[in-house]
Amino acid sequence: MTTPMALDDLWPEDAVATIIGLALAQPTVTADDLARELRPAPHGNMVGPAFRAAANEGHIIHTGNYTQSQRPGRKHSVVAIWIGAEHEDRTP
Repeated sequence: MTTPMALDDLWPEDAVATIIGLALAQPTVTADDLARELRPAPHGNMVGPAFRAAANEGHIIHTGNYTQSQRPGRKHSVVAIWIGAEHEDRTP
């Protein structure tokens, strides 16, 4: 199934909004969390920049930690662990 072009165009903004919502709702956020909550990115290289955009806007902070992805397609590759900026004192 393909995603309509209009949704592809909105994916970066939708991703940042989803990341912000996840950061407010749970202690940590990873790309696995984003994948569970949002339609797939039009291109795999769009996920990292979405996290960087949320960080540049001051919504999330990279913890400096990584974990193995639990998504089968990622074959246990590493994903960064982020926290919401308001949770900065709880860095794992």
